[in-house]
Amino acid sequence: MKGLLSNRTFLIVTASDILQNIGIWIRNIAVLFFVMEQTNGNPVAVSALTVVEYLPIFIFSIVGGVLADRWQPKRMMIWGDVLSFVSIVIIIFFVMKGYWLAVFAATMVSAIVSQFSQPSSSRIFKQHIPEDQIPVAIATTQTVSSLFIIGGPIIGTAVYSMYGLYVSLTLLLVIFALSALLLSLLPNDKVQQHIGKLSFVADTKEAAVYLKENRNILIILLMFSILAFGAGLIQPLEIFIITDRLHLTKENLQWFTALAGLGMLLGGIVAAVSAKILNGRTVIVTGLSFLGISTVIEVISVWPYVTGTMRFLTGIFMAMIQTILSTFMLTAINEKFVGRMNGLITPIFTGFVLIGTGLSGFYMKATSLITVFVTAGIIFIVASLIGLKLSLQSSTNKTAMEEKSAGSY
Repeated sequence: MKGLLSNRTFLIVTASDILQNIGIWIRNIAVLFFVMEQTNGNPVAVSALTVVEYLPIFIFSIVGGVLADRWQPKRMMIWGDVLSFVSIVIIIFFVMKGYWLAVFAATMVSAIVSQFSQPSSSRIFKQHIPEDQIPVAIATTQTVSSLFIIGGPIIGTAVYSMYGLYVSLTLLLVIFALSALLLSLLPNDKVQQHIGKLSFVADTKEAAVYLKENRNILIILLMFSILAFGAGLIQPLEIFIITDRLHLTKENLQWFTALAGLGMLLGGIVAAVSAKILNGRTVIVTGLSFLGISTVIEVISVWPYVTGTMRFLTGIFMAMIQTILSTFMLTAINEKFVGRMNGLITPIFTGFVLIGTGLSGFYMKATSLITVFVTAGIIFIVASLIGLKLSLQSSTNKTAMEEKSAGSY
């Protein structure tokens, strides 16, 4: 950790992430509350926010991944903040003129920009952070995100309740400007030798071949897909755990979400402290197995303390799993493919989440809440069994293999 604290790249990216997290929650809460006020709580309008958030992932994820590999990541991240700044100015103008539906664009623009900036951020880490420090760097990033799962809704609600939509959007302008200024302090990008050699389609095909020839990445993709489908099945129905099983009001959902966030915070800290000694495959298999068991316990439980404990423990395991997998993906993938791998995996994961979400309501109506959650629990355990096939080699060996593999392209 001491080495990271003296790494300028890590400090700048982390500071930018903190600003971005604050902005995301201010935007999410402001847009949600504003849309509910304008439509008197119309569920179709509220659900449309989810659509405009996820739709760009399908359209722009692979594009952003390819461009992140072809273009300079530092410049790409800065331009992302600049474009976000300009878009918010335009949105404020239209809302002031009475076109309140323009607020949907705030969510969509943010989702589009993230498809370009996220893989660029991964490449920045890959270029400027020593490989042995990447696990701690990712665990720290995970910890920061967990803090905002807990505190983000509070910040967003406080800003909107006290100042309203216009101040919330104006704060976004300040945040994007500060983030762009911070990112301008990053070290200059390394020269990319392969830029311009291939077309967009050829770049995408090259990434598909690379994916096909890397067994571990294929296993992770399969595992992610199964996990995403299971998560999609139960995600929209979690409110019924609170209302139907625990017989609490829907407002109590926030406390169980906070418990999961606390667990993720602790899991991120544990992963940061013990990243070098953790057995990756053991943590993944154990964590996913526990997720399956805890999902079943949650739906059977009628005791808030039991349900809350499951949420907390699941959060711990999920943070550790995410840290291990993210570390592996960064250290194992050759730098010139980092963006495209993100671009290929993200829409697949999102697609399976949406498939599960689309089926969950119908499945619950045809069966029961308990049946849906037990099904998801079984799916998570199947994912854990697939995790047994992972071979998480040491970074040094894996890097050598990837360099040899990349040399064939």
